[in-house]
Amino acid sequence: MKVVITDHPFPSADIEREALAAIGAELEVGRCREAAEVIGLARDADAVLVTYAPVTRQVIDSLARCKIVARMGIGLDNVDVAAATARGIVVTNVPDYCVDEVSDHALALLLGCVRRLRQLDQSVRAGQWDFRPYRPIPRLRGKVVGLIGFGKIARAMARKCHGLGMQVAAFDPYVAPDIVRSQGVVPMRSLAELLGESDFVSVHVPLGAETRGLLGEAEFGLMKQGGVLVNTARAEVVDEGALAQTLASGRLAAAGLDVIANPRADHPLLAFPGVLVSPHAAFFSEEATEELQTRAVGDVVRVLTGGLPLNPVNPEVLVREPKTNGG
Repeated sequence: MKVVITDHPFPSADIEREALAAIGAELEVGRCREAAEVIGLARDADAVLVTYAPVTRQVIDSLARCKIVARMGIGLDNVDVAAATARGIVVTNVPDYCVDEVSDHALALLLGCVRRLRQLDQSVRAGQWDFRPYRPIPRLRGKVVGLIGFGKIARAMARKCHGLGMQVAAFDPYVAPDIVRSQGVVPMRSLAELLGESDFVSVHVPLGAETRGLLGEAEFGLMKQGGVLVNTARAEVVDEGALAQTLASGRLAAAGLDVIANPRADHPLLAFPGVLVSPHAAFFSEEATEELQTRAVGDVVRVLTGGLPLNPVNPEVLVREPKTNGG
């Protein structure tokens, strides 16, 4: 059996290599960025482990004998799940490996923005010992944090915000209001209502057709004067041009971003002193990375040895025969 890792940003592939060696499978690790590179690496693979590389319909159609595509992460925007399902290939992910890390990071970005930590740190390093130029600095207790999306990470974020005395509201059309209320969170009927009621807004939705460009000029116009936006989800959920305009107008005081599109040193959002940015690091801790690798390759091992994966995204393929390349 042959297993490939299309791209591997982690310290080593020892975890995967050891698990696969136990079932007699060979591992090949690539550095793919384009679909053509994935095809060249994986066309004869029995299983594919992928982090960021594109697993498109073209890639799926090229896989001669693949049984499983295992996403080493939560989001599935780089994997064509529908194409895999049509071919009878099970797709898995690791949906809850970094709940603590991302919710911690989102809260850290929120605190950093509200307390103006970037500006204060830079001013001290420049020889200035005065916080007053960076007012207003609001009190957190009693403020409303609005969560867009109410999955595992958002719920963990809500608990942590409650611990600081903040009120929490959420909008998620796929979660019943009673479930939201059970977490001590106020359910909002619409995104517009959430934006208008919240002092701070934190984004926790996957990237898809419904969420791409979800926050644009109109949505930012609904937010409170002096508000803060936090995004630890996907960059494309936010219209960055509209965000830049809103920051420039002064309507938003700050933004904490773990994701930006096409990151570069001269990115327009980096020109704003109230923008706090990290390099898509919210998911990371040493423990989370080890858990991610272990659980992702664990599902590969289960499928290749005739078992069922623990985290199938398209479980319907597990109850019917896979289609061949000929249909």
